[in-house]
Amino acid sequence: MKPLNGRRRPLVCMFDSGIGGINLLIGCSRAAPWADYCYFADNYNVPYGNLTEGEIASRVFSVFENIAALRPDAAVVACNTVTASCVSALRKKFSFPVVGVEPAVKQAWERGGRYLVLATEATCSSASFARLIRLYGKGAVICPCPSLAVQIENSIFSICKNGPEDMPTPLEKQIVSSLPKGKFSSVVLGCTHYVFIKKFIENLYYCPVFDGISGTADHLRTLLGKNDHKLPCKGKIRFFCGDFSKNKAVFEKFRHFY
Repeated sequence: MKPLNGRRRPLVCMFDSGIGGINLLIGCSRAAPWADYCYFADNYNVPYGNLTEGEIASRVFSVFENIAALRPDAAVVACNTVTASCVSALRKKFSFPVVGVEPAVKQAWERGGRYLVLATEATCSSASFARLIRLYGKGAVICPCPSLAVQIENSIFSICKNGPEDMPTPLEKQIVSSLPKGKFSSVVLGCTHYVFIKKFIENLYYCPVFDGISGTADHLRTLLGKNDHKLPCKGKIRFFCGDFSKNKAVFEKFRHFY
């Protein structure tokens, strides 16, 4: 990134398996608008939730070598599955801070009652998720969703045609038809892809839905440790890897709705 008035903006690189992390990109760019962002994705290999930890690590470390070449001030793993599988290994290998996103089970636990956790199979079977459940799992009903992320990835321009406040489309109803029935005090979205249908899930269960986006964005803002109001304009957002044209289009479509 080029210096501006002799000062370089903080550079944040973000990674997700596909479009899910765009929800976090929107949140972070609002929490820390003075930073530049580079979004890396691996859309052609979605879903990560059905891969083994070894397969996930192989793909992620390959992308992070490209990220490291940019010398970022921080990197954000905008994927619950990758965070659960290998964020610790990423932190050991690379010198820049690596921020992960985890299912917001603590928020649901603090609310109390019986709460539903929706996540990928890889997240649900990870040691990281098991630790969260040991600490905050009282009342949790865990539901692995093997195909939900890829359905959203492949259908993003057919669901929420005008934004997340839309009336549910037939495809959207089909996507969530496999979700468990019942009454819950809250729902946890353990995959950033699921945030695109957050409003529909709220209306389906008539309860609060937690996604961890704001908490991760706030953590990044604290990590960057600056808010330079002297910079005359917001930072730039660029897209790399995967289907970057699609990722940019999704960002432009949804950036005004959250």
